[in-house]
Amino acid sequence: MTESFQALVVDKAESSFSVAVKPVTLEELPAGEVVIKVAYSSVNYKDGLASIPNGKIVRSYPFIPGIDLSGIVVSSTDERFHEGQQVIATGYGIGVSHFGGYSEYTRIPSDWIIPLPEGLTLREAMIYGTAGLTAALSILALEDHDLSPDKGKVLVTGATGGVGGSAIAMLSTKGYSVVASTGNTRANDYLKALGAEEVISREDVTGSSTKPLDKQCWQGAVDSVGGNSLAAILSKISYRGSVAASGLTGGTSVPTTVLPFILRGVNLLGIDSVECPAELREKAWTRMATDLKPAQLENLVDREVTLNELPQALEDILQGNTRGRVLVHVS
Repeated sequence: MTESFQALVVDKAESSFSVAVKPVTLEELPAGEVVIKVAYSSVNYKDGLASIPNGKIVRSYPFIPGIDLSGIVVSSTDERFHEGQQVIATGYGIGVSHFGGYSEYTRIPSDWIIPLPEGLTLREAMIYGTAGLTAALSILALEDHDLSPDKGKVLVTGATGGVGGSAIAMLSTKGYSVVASTGNTRANDYLKALGAEEVISREDVTGSSTKPLDKQCWQGAVDSVGGNSLAAILSKISYRGSVAASGLTGGTSVPTTVLPFILRGVNLLGIDSVECPAELREKAWTRMATDLKPAQLENLVDREVTLNELPQALEDILQGNTRGRVLVHVS
């Protein structure tokens, strides 16, 4: 590999903050067993927060963000990985406490890496990224609680986001009738192209008031919103149905009661893609490469950017100006 390479570096001093592409050397990278030549990364909301001075994501500077990456192993001291092998790394401390994917080369602890499953390219893996992994983990959890295409409709909230869009595409591929909820009134055609049979507004989910128990509308839900929306969903889930919750854009407080749980047997399933065990992580990625892989996967892509174009893309995701997934073509 070259003596130096390019990376997007965020840096903070007492009176200044910068986000810029700079040369970096291997010696500047943190410890890890595997050096990877990064092919692709992606833009996530957490990455956006890492790119601003008050985002409360990065604790030490200078830092390289990027919570996702796919690429090719350059060297490894762990016998599980070898030179030339295609791999994926998401979650754990990547892009938060450990230098991430916005770098032509990175060095990662081997336990954070999984081999790229057959059926996926490095680019397709980052169309999914952490968002797609979260959606797949949500579907796996719902299936473990008897979600089935013949039992009724499935709600997906935050539908134009990465988790929501991925969930719609995967669920429709499996034959589910998907109801997509969004605050974007111009997104109907996009969501229908992903596989949604019906598109409703945020207000259609929450209603004018949230009742402890409401009309049963959906057998299950993939919720990346939280807050009042999650409370309303719980009140409208069918008997013994489930909600997979992974987000908090609508707030961390969920004003609900025990009634959906003790009178309808509703299950609230927490989904975490950061510290997800390796065995479950690999199972999810295998499903994403096989039966959950949608023919319309490319429809999830909003646009593809380079490292030099990243600052604008990071600003866009914080401003809500992104629909679907933004790929980062690193090298």
